[in-house]
Order: sequence, then structure tokens, then C-alpha cells
Amino acid sequence: MTGKDAGGADRVPASSATNVYWAQYAWLPDGLAADVAIEVDGSTIRSVASGAGRRGKLLHGLTIPGFANAHSHAFHRALRGRTQHERGSFWTWRDRMYIVAASLDPDSCYRLARAVYAEMVLAGYTSVGEFHYLHHAPGGRRYTDPNVMSAALVAAADDAGIRLTVLDTCYLTGEFGMPLGEHQLRFGDGDVGAWAERAAAFMPEPGLVRTGVAVHSVRTVPRAALGVVAEQAAGRPVHVHLSEQPAENRYCLAFYGRTPTELLAAAGVLGARAVAVHATHLSATDIRVLAETGARVCFCPTTERDLGDGIGPARALFDAGVGLCLGSDSHATVDAFEEWRALELHERLVSHTRGRFTLAQLYCAATDHAAIGWPECGRIAPGAAADLVTVDLDSIRTAGTAPAAALFATTAGDVREVLVAGRPVVSDHHHLLLPRPENLLCEEIEALWRS
Repeated sequence: MTGKDAGGADRVPASSATNVYWAQYAWLPDGLAADVAIEVDGSTIRSVASGAGRRGKLLHGLTIPGFANAHSHAFHRALRGRTQHERGSFWTWRDRMYIVAASLDPDSCYRLARAVYAEMVLAGYTSVGEFHYLHHAPGGRRYTDPNVMSAALVAAADDAGIRLTVLDTCYLTGEFGMPLGEHQLRFGDGDVGAWAERAAAFMPEPGLVRTGVAVHSVRTVPRAALGVVAEQAAGRPVHVHLSEQPAENRYCLAFYGRTPTELLAAAGVLGARAVAVHATHLSATDIRVLAETGARVCFCPTTERDLGDGIGPARALFDAGVGLCLGSDSHATVDAFEEWRALELHERLVSHTRGRFTLAQLYCAATDHAAIGWPECGRIAPGAAADLVTVDLDSIRTAGTAPAAALFATTAGDVREVLVAGRPVVSDHHHLLLPRPENLLCEEIEALWRS
């Protein structure tokens, strides 16, 4: 599973040279600056100087740190435009998702994921956390290599030129102790010990890939298994779907006598490396517990509104001291700028007040690569990873905007240049590693729905 074998271009090798870039404008740790010289040594930023004379490669527009996609299910991309016109709920959408999941094998998973990851880079993402639970063959049959689906994701990200964190997800039961359903059998490992053994055996080659773990949800991982998952993290990120639906909260209270947040905290899942995804329906006590444990919350605004989940308490969490990050989840839209501004705009809808977050706070949420295990990323500063995104300031959408706030007008189509680990991956709006990934997406998704 390589880009060349799959019909793509040869991968651009990681840079080992020193290069200088001159940004017309750049967002630095202390805010907007003009005429910024950025010296890149291999995969790392060596120096940054604002007000510099023009030298090196011109980055025309606004250059920002690459965005982090902290929550992704790559195969959900096949559902875009296939469910949005229907009535129903999260639960009816999930039934369609199971149909797609049943159609995938390691090769088709790789082909779909590489195009999805290329779409992400074109949209301004330079890292992605893949919440991965599609482990086995349909019916739960084990592949000869029990981690071949994880390997497919690594190959896909390598071809697309994006940093990847594989969050191996524990998924053991149906709803609160019920047996796995027919379409869920390929997600499960039988018991938490078997999950831990398989997950620990996956050791990808060093590069732009790291690993972590995840609890799918308190619905699908019994209380006795939660602590095992937390222990398996061993200093790596641990993610969990949390309180996405009110029904989850009701059933958890009935089954365990605790909210999902309280249950996860008692089991030791929540902590400084934990990320609670969605956290849409929280009590005041839940917010306090998340803050006390040091956990982050990952909002996925475009998915949450696509599924009708609701608007989570972002400002209340932030005020309590909970760190925020962002993801595109089901990929109803892959647009880092849309997620970025939705964090603010959704808050405006529920509060009837503008300016709920400052620009610096929004940048911090959108570039929180540490949430998926890449703490060296997310800032334009000496010693940081050389992950840079340059957006047009003279497109039909951004013309006339103030550079500091241009991201309120920018879309994925305005991404002009992308560097990941110092190597060019997007230039002049074109992906350098996978020509025309939209064609690859179309071909693969049509094939999945025909199967």
C-alpha cells in the first residue's frame, strides 16, 4: 500500500536542507506580524523574524500554524451527501454508517483514507487523530495481521503527507452490556485483554505517525474495562466519545448511577492526556469534574450540527479551565476554518452575544496538536515543527478583510501553500503528492456504495 503503487505520484521526500520563507503576514505566538522571515532547518523552524526584508520563498497571504484535526473517522467521509437530505436522528444515521463499515477491507480502507487525508491537507490540517475502531473483517473474523487496518491508515497518511495519530479504540459491547450487533462484530476484540494485546502489538515505523488509545464510549466499554484502557495509554493520548446524545446520559445514570463523565473519572480515564469528544450534554458537575482532572474537550461543530446533536457548552468549559480542541469527525465538511469559526459562532447563537472567544483563543483550540500527541506542533516559533499553512487574502471571500481576522471569511478553498515537517505538500492550491484527490474520492466512494 504505497502512493506510487496505488496510482499516485511519488512522495515528496522530507526536507533535510535549510530553507527561508518570507511571509507577507504571519500569526505568531504574540499575534499578527508583517514581513516575517521563517528559517526552516529540515523539519524544524530555526528562526523567526518579523519586519524582515524580503528573502527566500514568498508566502503570499496569511501564514498560520497548521491546524490539528483532533477527531476523525476517515471512512465516514463516504456518507457525505448520502444522509443529509433525510429526516431521522443520530441513531438512524448510525445504521447507514454500519453499511459503509461492512463494505471496507484493508485495501479499500487505505484508498479511501489517503484521499480523505489529502482533502484534510488541502483544507489546512497538518495532523489528524484517527479514532480507529474498524479492526477486523466483517463478522469479527481476524485478519492474518490483526493490525492490518491500522497499517492501512498509516500508509494512507504517509501518501497524503499528514501527521497521523492512530487512536486504537476499545469497543466491546453493544449498548450498556448488550452483545455486539451484527455490524459491530468487526469492531470488537472479545474482551479488554485481547484488545490491549492487539493494540500493544501495533508499532509503526517512526516518522509522521504516533499512537494512542480510545474508549469508544461508556455505552460500549464496560466499567471494569475502562481502567485497563487508561493503563494501556501509558503516557499517550486517551480519547473517548462523551455525552454526545441525551439518551447516553439517561442510560448511563440508569445502568451505573453516574453520569458518563463521573464514571470515566472514577475509572481513571480522565486526566491531562485525556480528550472527551463532543461533550455536548453536560451538567455543571460534569464540567467541574473535567476541569479538575485536566482533561480536554474536542468539539466537532460541523458534525454535531449535521447530526442534530446540539451545541456544547464551550464557553462554560473554557471558563472552568478545560482546554478546547477541534475535529471534523464524520467529515460532513472538511474545512478547518469552518470548525474554527463555528466554535465562536455557535456560542453566539446560544448566548446572544458576540466575541465569546478572542482570536488567540480560537487559534489555540484549532492548533492544539498536543491533544493527539504532537506537542512540538501548532506555533510559528524557533524549535517548533515546520508545519505552515498559507491562505489567500485576495480571494473573492477574503478580499478586503483585515488579515488578523481573515479566518472568519476564509474557506478550505483559500489554502494556497502547506508545509508539513518542512516539506511542501500543497503548492498553489494543488496537492503535490496525490494529484486530483477528488477523483480518488469519487471513485472509491462510488465503489463502496455499489458493493
